[in-house]
Amino acid sequence: MGEIRLTEEEMRYISVFEGITGAHAIDCFLDDEARKVVFVVKDGEMGLAIGKGGAHIQKVREVLGRHVELVEFSENAEQFAKNLIKPATVRSVEFVERDGKRTAYVEVKDDEKGLAIGKGGKNVLKTRLFLNRHHDVDNVVIE
Repeated sequence: MGEIRLTEEEMRYISVFEGITGAHAIDCFLDDEARKVVFVVKDGEMGLAIGKGGAHIQKVREVLGRHVELVEFSENAEQFAKNLIKPATVRSVEFVERDGKRTAYVEVKDDEKGLAIGKGGKNVLKTRLFLNRHHDVDNVVIE
């Protein structure tokens, strides 16, 4: 597993998130440019994190003053990659190891490649960051 190092601010955000939702966040990333925070939620706790009618997530947005994105964790690297790429439709995920580097090749529907990549490649960067931290994946290629 890659190394997970959280800043003091990220730890504070996780504490606020868990206090409001009752769900466990196992990782967090702050995107200051987009005024967004991404929480990786413990497997099976997505509904708890969102709350009835989205009440929990809305409260978190209000308290943090940022857009909030949730991703459900999975011990299975393929499933976690699919969760990270959502809402794009993932056709397949293949992991290839070359020269000690592990790359995830993620095939999505042709008309959803832009969605999977994100503006300026932000979604690919987010996917690579979390796959590296939790599943030792060094690179992500969207096909």
